[in-house]
Amino acid sequence: MCWSATADLVAGSAIAAVGVGCVARAARTRPRTLPLAALPLLLGAHQIVEAAIWDDGGGQGPAVVAWAVIALPLLPLWVPAGVLCVAPRRTRRRLTLPLACGLATSVALAYVVATKPVTASVRGHTMAYEIGLPHAGWLIAGYLVATIGSLLLAGEAGLILLGCLVAVAAAGCAALWRWEFISTWCACAAICSVALYAWVRRTGRTPASD
Repeated sequence: MCWSATADLVAGSAIAAVGVGCVARAARTRPRTLPLAALPLLLGAHQIVEAAIWDDGGGQGPAVVAWAVIALPLLPLWVPAGVLCVAPRRTRRRLTLPLACGLATSVALAYVVATKPVTASVRGHTMAYEIGLPHAGWLIAGYLVATIGSLLLAGEAGLILLGCLVAVAAAGCAALWRWEFISTWCACAAICSVALYAWVRRTGRTPASD
């Protein structure tokens, strides 16, 4: 994924289709899971937006801004909030930490996206994004605590497994594509949508636990 416009378009369409299945099943069986169930739709749209960026050859157009909004301020708030919606009551208090990290990270990243230009450029078979992130180490740490941390603390086996999968993907992205970390990270997180679909199906067959 992220190798070309065609790869992003095909992958994004497939991931969005998984998202449609997730949302349809969640709406019928356990509406409380809808925010998390909709995550593959968001990630699929993200890949489709990147396909448009490939077609434009990078630059600073509206598609680049849309990509940055999803990847930066939106995901670190969406994921912990969605996890909190489905977490058993016994684990909700500990989930306030990743949610607080997500909120703070989201606000900081929203300010950066609103005040600094985001530039995309083709580097071989990868689309690279440049934005002047202040205190990048802290922001990345907050991002990971909000997204991976919330899944690992969720108290549901399927979400913990998803958190482990995303953590491995993030580590691989950091090692293989240091300068394109965010782009590759989103692609690998999108692959985990299949695991999320399996979790939605399983929770739809079992009573909700508080």
